[in-house]
Amino acid sequence: MNAEKHQELRTGTKAFALRVIRMSQALPRSREANVIVQQVLRSATSVAANYRAAGRSRSKAEFIAKIGVVVEEADETVFWLEMLGESGIVSPAKLQNLLTEATELTAIFTASRKTAKG
Repeated sequence: MNAEKHQELRTGTKAFALRVIRMSQALPRSREANVIVQQVLRSATSVAANYRAAGRSRSKAEFIAKIGVVVEEADETVFWLEMLGESGIVSPAKLQNLLTEATELTAIFTASRKTAKG
């Protein structure tokens, strides 16, 4: 992956994590919402942090392993966003943009891992 694309993804994953943080601040405070919000916050911010770490990999094998974590966290973020919508805590329409972006990030990093594995 070229440096420009890497920087674009670094910036994009961080912006995505910040959007999830802002969304979480607007949610109702109930036991159920708090549990799911903690999970989605952890996974969404982990996407950004682990992608940043992948960029510092010292070997191809280390990159592949770290991108694997990014894929798992992005997919988990999709799951928790779906849970927020399907549980009725948040209107699915309000989650659509975040859900679409999380799904796209999952696909991008899955493809990146496949390419790196060659």
